[in-house]
Amino acid sequence: MKKLLTAYVILLLGFTGLSAQSKNGFEKEKTEISTMLDAFNVAAAKADYNTYFNYFADESTFIGTDATEIWDKKAFMIWAKPHFDKKKTWNFTALKRNVYFSKDGKLAWFDELLDTQMKICRGSGVVEKINGSWKIRQYVLSMTVPNEVVDKVVAEKTPLEEVLIRQLKTK
Repeated sequence: MKKLLTAYVILLLGFTGLSAQSKNGFEKEKTEISTMLDAFNVAAAKADYNTYFNYFADESTFIGTDATEIWDKKAFMIWAKPHFDKKKTWNFTALKRNVYFSKDGKLAWFDELLDTQMKICRGSGVVEKINGSWKIRQYVLSMTVPNEVVDKVVAEKTPLEEVLIRQLKTK
């Protein structure tokens, strides 16, 4: 009976250790991703063009707040270069961030609320571990709209977006 109890305790401690190891593994990765995303935002705020774009994977996509803003890395770099050169970039600070992982831990996705010059925005995206570093595969920036003012915002943007809607429907 004593041997059975001892074996049970050892087994229980073993599972607890494995569970803690797994949790700590993703906690470490979550910290790495969060640190990378914070540094990514700081690079933009400092207009550090090379550092900012080094956080993107070679094959990546940036989706901006305007419906027409969908860029691969090269196109986004071209669009952003004059802003970085003039030091007229953006300054985003994470207010809250969630990070989730694929089972193998090589792919993660996140959502975050950001303090920006546009007030609260939402950043979301996919990151992948490439050659030991987390790289952005896709980043989506969205403006949040409080429910209380949705009707006003829709009324304001309708004349601008109706044209785009018609164009998109005819393609």
